[in-house]
This record gives sequence, structure tokens and C-alpha cells, in this order.
Amino acid sequence: MALTQRNYRDSVHNMIPVNTDTDEGKLIVSLIDSAEFQRLRRIRQLGLAYFAYQSAEHSRFTHSLGAFHLASRMIARLSLGYNIPENVQTAVRVAALLHDLGHGPFSHVIESILGFHHEEFTIAAVLSDDTEVGRLLRAYSPNLPEDVASIIRGDFRPLALAQLVSSQLDVDRMDYLLRDSLMTGAKYGIFDLEWIIKSVEIDEAEDRLYISAAGIYAVEDYLQARYYMYRQVYFHRTLRSAEAILRVLINRALELYRGGKLAWTGPLTPMETVLAGTKLSLKDHLELDDADVMFSIKQWKHSDDPILADLSHRFLDRRLFKAFDINVPDERREEFIGACRDVVAKAGFDPAYYLVEDRAGNAPYSFYSNDSSDVKNLIFVEYGVPKPALCEISSISAAVRGLQEGYRIDRICFPAELKTEMAELCHTY
Repeated sequence: MALTQRNYRDSVHNMIPVNTDTDEGKLIVSLIDSAEFQRLRRIRQLGLAYFAYQSAEHSRFTHSLGAFHLASRMIARLSLGYNIPENVQTAVRVAALLHDLGHGPFSHVIESILGFHHEEFTIAAVLSDDTEVGRLLRAYSPNLPEDVASIIRGDFRPLALAQLVSSQLDVDRMDYLLRDSLMTGAKYGIFDLEWIIKSVEIDEAEDRLYISAAGIYAVEDYLQARYYMYRQVYFHRTLRSAEAILRVLINRALELYRGGKLAWTGPLTPMETVLAGTKLSLKDHLELDDADVMFSIKQWKHSDDPILADLSHRFLDRRLFKAFDINVPDERREEFIGACRDVVAKAGFDPAYYLVEDRAGNAPYSFYSNDSSDVKNLIFVEYGVPKPALCEISSISAAVRGLQEGYRIDRICFPAELKTEMAELCHTY
């Protein structure tokens, strides 16, 4: 009898098969077809990166399928040498599939403005009886929703299996590096995925993952790929400039709406809740996507408020702010920023919206560091002869130690019309 399966053609992994002859396979397909998961098609994986890399149009939907596929491959590899209960295997695969379910429009930009973390909504969605996803999980097994939530929270046991979904060497990062590298056209995110899968092992005594000696160089390659993707893609000045405009644009709309100066037009949507400053309910959050934000911005370009209208036009027409890297001593920084505000104000722009400081740096999930009290944020490798021991990777890798110096950006973003004046000002500091 022929095997029944659903196949998802993928740009990174070629074919992602799901065996629908099993109960778990039927669950996975139902979860993919659920309303909450289909919403991820309408949220770009890289937010505003398409302003810098025109082909970076891929969605959180495709990334989530990729993470699921890698989790399935990792589980299959580990199951050859370790006894992993079926319920744990299912929980890990489902958690990998659903890990980004709670992401909001344009990813981390909106999160920073509204003060929430997508993982909170992901956990709420899988535990809820009011979501299709929550009902599917509970119907499959009463314990599955909490197991998936526990993996995402980071308190699931065995920890080693949860590390496949959330750690410094997890399927989330592995997929997005390869996928973002392919879809942007940048080649910095390529690493030896197959060798890492071949080399992953479980330290059962300490309940953690580790990499066998043969995989050390592949992990070094992976960590370097992540470092350079942040430097060259995720911190790209054009991308950060687009995020700066979106941030001040939303903040201006918030200020006007709360002051009664911006009327909502059209039927009520979750965007009005956003503007009112009310925390979104789970239902509203899971209805909000990139299109809702874009629709609002298209309306705002006709606003009577000149700042809101201008910022909306700039964003939609890709007339982005200019971004300058600065290197000003800390003791002169306040003076320098004050002078920048004067230049912006003198040109007729409100500095509150037309001068943005961008000081992004080493977010904990971005770069590897051995300074962690959480074992899941450390990578252990097998090292030494004739009796190999497990070592934290930076203790034996000069390449990884070099990455721990980190990378920070310090920029100012402002209207491109002021490029000459700002360049002259920067030269005086």
C-alpha cells in the first residue's frame, strides 16, 4: 500500500514531507491548515528587509515549516542512538512548527513600540480553547498544549530535547540563517547544516545537547555565519532606516489618536485597539498582520497632520531617512545629539520624529556568549584525546572567542535632504 503524505516544496530544503498515515502526521497537517498558522503567510520573516533586499519577501509561514523540518530530521537522527519517548518527539516537532505563531506585524519593530514579546502570544495561543491550534493540540493529547508551551518557555524536561527548539544552536536559527541568506541574495548565512545534524548528541547525565568532536568546525562556521548575517543583513543601514521611519510613524499616529486628533476611518479593526494603547487580546493579536499596518499607513498619507502624512509618504514611497554611523566620545555625545536636533529643527522638521538614534547591539539571542547562567545558551563540544571531555566551545575555539567581542552600531537617522549639513556637523566631532 502506497504511503500517503503531504509534500511542501521549499526553496531551502527542497521537499518537506509529512506522513499523513499517522495520527501525528494528521495533526501536523491540521495545524498547518489552521487559521492561526495560515496567518503567518501574511507576516514577512524579515520585516522591512525588502527595503534593502528586494527579494526578501519570504514569510514566517515558510520559515516555520523549515524549522519543523529540521526538528524532524534532528529527532530522527537522535532516535538512532537514544531512547526518546514518542510524546516528547511529538511535542518537539509541534513546538518547532508553532514557535513563531505569536509574531506581530513587521516582527520586532511593532513589539518594541507596543511593549510585548511574541512568545507570550504563542504560549497563549497553544494553551487557549478559543484558538483552532489550541483545540487541535488538546484533542490529540490533553498534555500536548502544556508540553509545547513549556518548550517555548524554556522549562520543559528533558532540556536536551527542548534545546532543539530554543537554544544557541537550534532549528529556528539554523533555518532562518539559510533561508534569509538565500532570499536576500547575501551569502553570509551559509554553513554546513548536514555536518551539524550528523554531529549532534545528547549528554544524558547532564541533560543537554552537545556536538561530537567531528562537528566543531561546522559549529564555528555556523556561529560565524550568524555573526556576519547580523552585521551585513539584520543591521543593514537601509533596513534600520526603514524601521526608524516606521517607528516614528506609528508613534506619531499613537500620539494623534490618543489626543483625539486622528479619527479612525472604516470598520473597527485591531489597529484601532493598537492606537488606543489598549493591550491586544489574543483574538485581536492573531488577526493583525502586515497588511493591516500597511492599510493604515496608506490612509494616513492623506492625513491633515503634516508630520503623519509626510512620514507615511516617505515610508510607502521608500524615501527613507539617511543613516550615518557616528563615533563620538561618550562625554560629547549629548552635545552632538543636541547639535543634530538643531540642524533638523532649523530645516523645519520636528526632531522628535525626524532624528532617530539607532544604537542596536548584541541582543542576547543574536550573538554567542559564554557569559550565561542558563545552560541552554551554551554550546558544548567533545574535545581532547585519548579521553574526550565536554567543553564549552569558546574555551577551545579561538574563532568563537573572537566573536564574543561583539558588534555594535551607533547611528543617527534623519531626512536625506539634510545629508550635507549633517556630514559637515559630523566632521566637527
